[in-house]
Amino acid sequence: QVQLVESGGGLVQPGGSLTLSCTASGDISSLNTMGWSRQGLGKKREYVGQMTTGGSTSFADSVKGRFTISRDNAKNTERTQYLQMNNLQPEDTAVYNCYTSGREITVGQGIQVTVSS
Repeated sequence: QVQLVESGGGLVQPGGSLTLSCTASGDISSLNTMGWSRQGLGKKREYVGQMTTGGSTSFADSVKGRFTISRDNAKNTERTQYLQMNNLQPEDTAVYNCYTSGREITVGQGIQVTVSS
């Protein structure tokens, strides 16, 4: 099993930046990808972006050029991924969930990001 801990959400003004982090522990040797999805109030869940174990990244068109993903694999027992979000807009307001895929798909509890003036 994989356990996920997310952090870094909050309130930011339009045009601002936030960084979310997701730390995976447990059966991390089985992981293929780590990524993010989001769901705004009254909206469908939306794919945001992900990074493979090989380091390849992909992003939804709605965030491409504004969001980046990086990682920290320094600890043998953890995998940490960062979602850097720049030039945030009100439409980015959502609950962001980290997910991992490997032997199974694991989804984090979610973290609120609110973009408002």
